[in-house]
Amino acid sequence: MRYYPFSWRVAATGAGLVVLAAGPALAQTPEAKAGPADSQLLLLWALLATLGLVILLMVLLAATLVVRLRPQLRRLYELPTVRPTWSGRVLGLLVGDATLVRGEVRDELLDHDYDGIHEFDNDLPPWWKYSFYATILFAIGYLSYYHLAEAGQLQGAEYAAEMQQAALFVSTEADDPNKLTTYQPLTAAGDLNSGKALYTTNCAPCHGANAEGKVGPNLTDEYWLHGGEVNHVYKTIKFGVQGKGMVAWKGKLSGKQILQVSSYLLSLQGSKPAGAKEPQGEKEAPGQRVARL
Repeated sequence: MRYYPFSWRVAATGAGLVVLAAGPALAQTPEAKAGPADSQLLLLWALLATLGLVILLMVLLAATLVVRLRPQLRRLYELPTVRPTWSGRVLGLLVGDATLVRGEVRDELLDHDYDGIHEFDNDLPPWWKYSFYATILFAIGYLSYYHLAEAGQLQGAEYAAEMQQAALFVSTEADDPNKLTTYQPLTAAGDLNSGKALYTTNCAPCHGANAEGKVGPNLTDEYWLHGGEVNHVYKTIKFGVQGKGMVAWKGKLSGKQILQVSSYLLSLQGSKPAGAKEPQGEKEAPGQRVARL
């Protein structure tokens, strides 16, 4: 058996990188007081880093094996029963034959002659042909989804809807604390994730990481201090509540960000987090639940 020191060096390097990547997660102690979400995030990053390094190690080992076995692979590729097959063309890439990528080059002249320009009978590159086939499949799917099934908005309709929403956010009436807006709660995952991030940064210090209530009231039950309908919550967040410690966020968050936070709070209703604060305010119908601040 031959000894290949390069393979062992690659394995040792990969193992060392895995240890370095997992080090921060392993170093966490109970005194670090990291929350469950932080611990899960650290574990996820450690697993992703480990998986990436394992894949990189496998690729390096496979490349080393191909280099070592290239003469044997060349002889296998030259067999008449192997070379014309699809697997044989893939094998050709490993031994330096790019026919699979550039196509068959025959250098045979056709009987076409236009102003001294001769046409050769060469194949189109396979990657070009397969890309063209992929565009045909994409066009069929696009046509079926947007035009036949009408499941999605076309560019014109999408633009009109976004402009209509933008006009609501910049309207002068939106700055009147005595006039309620007519927004609907956002339900898209991207908007809810943005609302969660904004809540964690700006609202969690007073209302708790899980909206269980701290200095501010509990946001997950069915009782409200200033109205639980989405537009009441929007107004409370935007203009604040004087004398109650609820500051106005209209100068710090945009109209859409405030609506994202309000919509995110809607998703927390009935979550019953641990250590939830006692109810405050008046009970409202389930259809009007969003939150109270």
